[in-house]
Amino acid sequence: MATYAAIASVGQAILALLEQSCPKPEFEGAKFELYQAGDFKTPMDEGISLFLYRVAPSTVRRNLSGREDALGRRARRPLPLDLCYLLTPWAKSAAKQHRLLAWSMRTLEDTPTLTAGFLNHHGRPEPDTFLPDETVTLVQDTLSIQDMLNVWEVGKPNIQVSATYIARMVLIESAISDTQGPPAQTRAFGLGRTEG
Repeated sequence: MATYAAIASVGQAILALLEQSCPKPEFEGAKFELYQAGDFKTPMDEGISLFLYRVAPSTVRRNLSGREDALGRRARRPLPLDLCYLLTPWAKSAAKQHRLLAWSMRTLEDTPTLTAGFLNHHGRPEPDTFLPDETVTLVQDTLSIQDMLNVWEVGKPNIQVSATYIARMVLIESAISDTQGPPAQTRAFGLGRTEG
């Protein structure tokens, strides 16, 4: 289970995957950046932006038990999250923008699972965010036209062709241990004798 730095690490790792795989001769000046809402008003000239537009509790698994540490203390159950991203290509021409989009979608389809080693190596600012056996899976998400317009409300008037992805089951571990007493040896009900 990951630390609270997991959300930032996942976005950085997705961009690192794309940047490492980028065919430099064709997209020599491409940048790969996390975007906030204000960045859509003055976007980059060429590259890929990744905008985290929604964070939701995962609907896949909710009742997970907390991890037990070396001293036998069990942490509170993790918070399973789905991270929803808007991936947008930017270029001076529509044709180049479309090529950037197709290339980035193919790259993410070819590498849908990000391992803990990759996430920890490329996720900044903390290198040990994920445990060695953890992974994050990226799946393409299809939004309705209305939902896509709602997401793009932040980017008006620079609405661009985009793809949406979900990073599934990012487990945020609690730093709080549940305290448990020793096992019960006897039961005392505190009932007195009744006379009748």
